[in-house]
Amino acid sequence: MAETITFGCRLNLAESETMRGLAARAGYADALIVNTCAVTGEAESQARQAIRRAARENPGRPILVTGCAAQIAPERWADLPGVTRVIGNGAKLDPAAWAAPVAAIERAAPMGIAAGGGTRGFLAVQQGCDHACTFCIIPQGRGPARALSIAEAVAAARDLATRHAEIVLTGVDLASHPALPALIRAILREVPELPRLRLSSLDPAALGEDFWRVFAEEARLMPHLHLSAQHGHDLILKRMKRRHSRADLLRLSARARALRPDAALGADLIAGFPTETEEHLAAMLELVAEAQLAFLHVFPYSARAGTPAARMPQIPMDVRRERAARLRAAGEAERARFLAGRVGQVEHSLMEADGMGHTEHFAPIRVVGAARGSLIRARVTGQDGRMLLAEAA
Repeated sequence: MAETITFGCRLNLAESETMRGLAARAGYADALIVNTCAVTGEAESQARQAIRRAARENPGRPILVTGCAAQIAPERWADLPGVTRVIGNGAKLDPAAWAAPVAAIERAAPMGIAAGGGTRGFLAVQQGCDHACTFCIIPQGRGPARALSIAEAVAAARDLATRHAEIVLTGVDLASHPALPALIRAILREVPELPRLRLSSLDPAALGEDFWRVFAEEARLMPHLHLSAQHGHDLILKRMKRRHSRADLLRLSARARALRPDAALGADLIAGFPTETEEHLAAMLELVAEAQLAFLHVFPYSARAGTPAARMPQIPMDVRRERAARLRAAGEAERARFLAGRVGQVEHSLMEADGMGHTEHFAPIRVVGAARGSLIRARVTGQDGRMLLAEAA
């Protein structure tokens, strides 16, 4: 079976698993598939390093490159040592493209379903993005927003539920799916054997009343929201061209916990965006504590050529990294506080490796003796600041 190296989002992870099968059926059984990400320069650098290392260690092995970075600048990736093919986002889930001698580099990423091969299944119900955040180049890699129909999503979820105890709904801009609340209800109604349904990152500006009713009423929808917040100061959010405010984020966090008191919140945050001052950073640090954002993904700002933010006055890279470190420290403090509050509770946990898994809140948990793939009840006996420590209940 082909090997994959994946960078970036959960959608990429899901698509990589599908591509392994497509590559094998097209005669690339021994290939290495590198699924790239364009969100940051660091992600691109890591992918290039992985390709060069693979070419050195296994000369002659086919290396197939795809993903958003490859979509945006295919010629740069085709010139790397050992690269056999560059496959565009518009072709990477198309069996015919894998069988063809050359896969066209198309602008629009594919709509379709991709299932994870591990204990958690991934269902891509949305693709592309119609927004124009000033820092983001992803619309160039994924194309305009498109959505899977409810009927198609239910059919895919029913298939995934035969192999997975938890399904994650994914998308480039998942909350922009025009019928997301109805889709969630339909999956939970039509696939009653599915124990857990989880959502990937959500745009705070797109969560309407229908969504909040679903979040309050559907117990099998996990009490965990990860927000594409990006910043905590209104001026920077405006310069990012985001559609929400700091106050919106605080109202959202309060509402989530009013509806489900044990809800866990996480967020994507960017440190060192152009023109950011210490005052702006302080507002973001305060937001982490006020909104109790326990699970952070923090990125130092990375200038992407062709985006408006790349033309703004830049913060020195060492300052961006230092600010990112302070943000991560604030997130670690919130995570430790959240974990401490779970001590003594019984957690329903999906074990993704022997003895290791995640709770409904997506908190990492260690349960000695628990088998991979099992869905268990575990009583939390302690925490170490990073994960919960528990014993089978």
